[in-house]
Amino acid sequence: MKAVEISTPGGAEVLRLTDRPVPVPGHGQILIRVAWSGVNRPDVLQRAGSYAPPPGASDLPGLECAGRVAAVGPGVTRWKEGDAVCALLPGGGYAEYVTCPADHALPIPKGLSLREAAALPETCFTVWSNIVIRGGLEAGERFLVHGGTSGIGTTAIQIARALGARVWATAGSAQKCAACERLGAQAINYRSEDFVEILRAEGGANLILDMVGGDYIARNIRALDDDGRLVMIAFLGGPKAAINFAPIMTKRLTVTGSTLRPQSDLAKAGIAETLRNQLWPLVETGQVRPIIDSEFALAEAVRAHRHMESSEHIGKILLKVADLA
Repeated sequence: MKAVEISTPGGAEVLRLTDRPVPVPGHGQILIRVAWSGVNRPDVLQRAGSYAPPPGASDLPGLECAGRVAAVGPGVTRWKEGDAVCALLPGGGYAEYVTCPADHALPIPKGLSLREAAALPETCFTVWSNIVIRGGLEAGERFLVHGGTSGIGTTAIQIARALGARVWATAGSAQKCAACERLGAQAINYRSEDFVEILRAEGGANLILDMVGGDYIARNIRALDDDGRLVMIAFLGGPKAAINFAPIMTKRLTVTGSTLRPQSDLAKAGIAETLRNQLWPLVETGQVRPIIDSEFALAEAVRAHRHMESSEHIGKILLKVADLA
């Protein structure tokens, strides 16, 4: 099969199209013939050598895909050959075939194409598990997401709105702010506005989803209302900050976070089942929809990564792998 591998840690140019054997599904796994694969920030970190795949995972990048089941391993009863699926992957999505635990695959939501469904798994698993399961977002609460036009951001805005929250999102240009507003968020241009002042004027945020870190951590704490929750999922601005813990005590704040990829197969299967039952109906009614910025051929993975690193995208970046009906 054709696949894109990381020849050595480095810049986008180290991605290389190569030939690899088609993987064989083990017990409880399925083999997916990939139609589309999502490009995500962790792929960039893995390529740079700062985010190693978990033990036993493919060394190929790619954390999500959509396609058709090509084979099932022993013990799999949920899926059969030919089923259309989208799936969260431990790695290996930049290829024509990939294996994953059968319980990490989901049916294509009604009304969506394989292309659209490929933009769902990584962001939906991440956002739902962090703002709903971990963050406990409820209707009527004030929710702030940083990076509102990223794949995570566009998904978070829509899910929070569908759950009845009031939503704010930060972005770095008028065009990106307008995109956030079209999705239902009140946009904050972080280059000219202070999200702390804006949220405090509204009474403070009840929940903040942050992927920036750095000096945003202390600012997030100032922006939270009493009993507010801060959930960290990445550190694009760095993982270290000087923090005054007094407001955490006096306002009874919760500061938490998670990463998805290292979690157990059982934990991810539980999230998948929750998505099937609670989020997929919102996708099928159009309350949550994939926002796709651009697509590249598998052989153009270098260009896709450069586009990701430019931060000019609004929504998801996809790799087209094969034409599958």
